[in-house]
Amino acid sequence: MEDKSSSTSVSAEQVAVEQKTATPEKASTEHREAYGTAKTENLRDSGLWRILLPAVVVLCCLALFAIPLIILVPLLTGSIQALSAGNAAESQLLWVWVTMIVIEVVVAIFIIRGLLKIFLTQAGNYGT
Repeated sequence: MEDKSSSTSVSAEQVAVEQKTATPEKASTEHREAYGTAKTENLRDSGLWRILLPAVVVLCCLALFAIPLIILVPLLTGSIQALSAGNAAESQLLWVWVTMIVIEVVVAIFIIRGLLKIFLTQAGNYGT
């Protein structure tokens, strides 16, 4: 058993020495090519995403601004009409609708500003 372990340790040392000496020779003559990198791929596209992405972002921003206003403005007008008609119960909600409209507009402005900054400025940075 001792012979086997000594022969394996010797052969392992010989292999390590051979690898060290063979590596510089192999590296100098070996031809390497990288596949799957940006340098070898065809990165041309149709450019359609440069039109669609800003269009979708602008439409979503408009929807983010318009949908709450479509709901809140009729409630506000109904409350104003109730105030002019003398209906005190419904006109008491006037401050709620005004406050909700102001909050919605401020929040929508911050979100829309962020979305436009993220998507529309980055889309123009990529070269063709």
